[in-house]
Amino acid sequence: MAASQAPKKAGVFDIRLIIALLIGGYGLVLTIMGIGFTTEEELAKAADVNINLWAGIGMLVFAALFVLWAKLRPIVVPPSTDGESGE
Repeated sequence: MAASQAPKKAGVFDIRLIIALLIGGYGLVLTIMGIGFTTEEELAKAADVNINLWAGIGMLVFAALFVLWAKLRPIVVPPSTDGESGE
């Protein structure tokens, strides 16, 4: 009987995890660029603020919050019934 099926979680197909992966990847690249590859000339252009580093850290924090949100409040997919096949 379909009513006895337990609801399932979206898991890796949760859009929040996909967004976190993309933003986290960009954040990691920017953080590495900010730590290791920023020149004094680039810092002078940005009023002595390491923009790549701070933007990368911000993106990593944003990605971590999205992962935390997805883990604490997972999307529950309702079980399908036989009559809802769309035919």
